[in-house]
Amino acid sequence: MSAHRTLLSLTGVLAGVGLMAGNVLGASAAGGAGAAAPSATSPTEAGSWLPHTYQFHFMGFTATYSCDGLGDKLQLLLRLAGARADAKVTPLCARGYGVPDKLAEAQVVFSTLQPASAASGVAGTWRHVELAPRHPFELQAGDCELVEQFRDTLLPMFATRNLKNQITCVPHQESGSNFSLSFDVLAPVPAPKGPAAKGA
Repeated sequence: MSAHRTLLSLTGVLAGVGLMAGNVLGASAAGGAGAAAPSATSPTEAGSWLPHTYQFHFMGFTATYSCDGLGDKLQLLLRLAGARADAKVTPLCARGYGVPDKLAEAQVVFSTLQPASAASGVAGTWRHVELAPRHPFELQAGDCELVEQFRDTLLPMFATRNLKNQITCVPHQESGSNFSLSFDVLAPVPAPKGPAAKGA
């Protein structure tokens, strides 16, 4: 009986050790999956800022935006595409803020980084951008026509390469519409994060 109890005790200890090891390995794998893979330092390229002003008239058939809602979406797309941080989108509201308007429009004033001589003083790097429903979260399948119009009107003002364009927008119905737009864009090199202030 004593030997039998000892065997059961040892079995329980070994099982506990195996379970703990499994948990540690599982946590390590989960942490690796959730962490962004380290990327090699991208080479820099000299650039200069080129200003643009554009009157954006939304021409879609399916989605309907309020003028300020359209402005928010355009601001998002400009930021994702690498426009300078001072980009300004001014909604032009014929029917008032927050009111759906088939003729929603906005004035867009922004600057894009263009290849230039090293004397320009702006360090740029090629950054990959992907646009798709829920990527980022703010974009939905119903934004298909907006992304398509952005591609045709505003994106050509950016310095891009490796454009991959799969956009299918079905007029008057969201079902069946989908978009996947990816490209590399010349964007400013992010400023290095300074050390935390002492005493903060």
